Amino acid sequence: MPDKIQLGEIAVAVTRKDIKNVHLSVHPPDGRVTLVAPKGTRLEVVRAYVASKLRWIREQQEQLRGQARERTRQYVERESHSLWGRRYLLSVREVETKPTIRLDHRRILLTVRPGTDRARREEIVHEWHRSLLHAALPKLIQKWEARLGIEVAGYYLQRMKTKWGSCNHRAGNIRLNTELVKKPKDLLEYVVVHEMIHLIAPTHNEKFLELMTRHYPAWREARAELNALPLGAAGWSE
Repeated sequence: MPDKIQLGEIAVAVTRKDIKNVHLSVHPPDGRVTLVAPKGTRLEVVRAYVASKLRWIREQQEQLRGQARERTRQYVERESHSLWGRRYLLSVREVETKPTIRLDHRRILLTVRPGTDRARREEIVHEWHRSLLHAALPKLIQKWEARLGIEVAGYYLQRMKTKWGSCNHRAGNIRLNTELVKKPKDLLEYVVVHEMIHLIAPTHNEKFLELMTRHYPAWREARAELNALPLGAAGWSE
């Protein structure tokens, strides 16, 4: 279990790992603070380090609090929806037939049975989102398997409230947030690469950072762009 330190209103979860440098992070959406320190670092030293960074921590948290959030969608006519980083207007048609959804150059065309409620409309759109991700991910994973010299045992899609992705390095699989379908495709690729490299380096240590920089040099810019985009209505983070 991580240690915890409290400085005023700021709580910091502290873990120690086999690394050389301290890594202090403020995580979206709520400004949670974590610190990873080299093994053997005394808690008093960690506390002093965090105290020296309080202004930076508060600035990061304030920035996150001001970040735009998506409104809860109602799945009604002419409502705005995001897909691959673009905005589309939803067009809803009520017909006594099997529900369908398709895309044209400006609209998402949703066909539902008369009287279909918001929850069912959301479910139909979510399953469509999953199908789009399933269509995009295999080639993306194969591309990076060849570049990284690893093999992904499998991938899973899931609605996640606190992460864009995760991995199980022992099982060799990765898990991705279905909200990524709303973001530009290059940011989906960034998250895929991030999680695949975790199959080699499970923690955010020097090896992980070196591999990310070598294989995906613009990863810091991609991370910043992803975290600057509107969060889901439930609150999402990397």
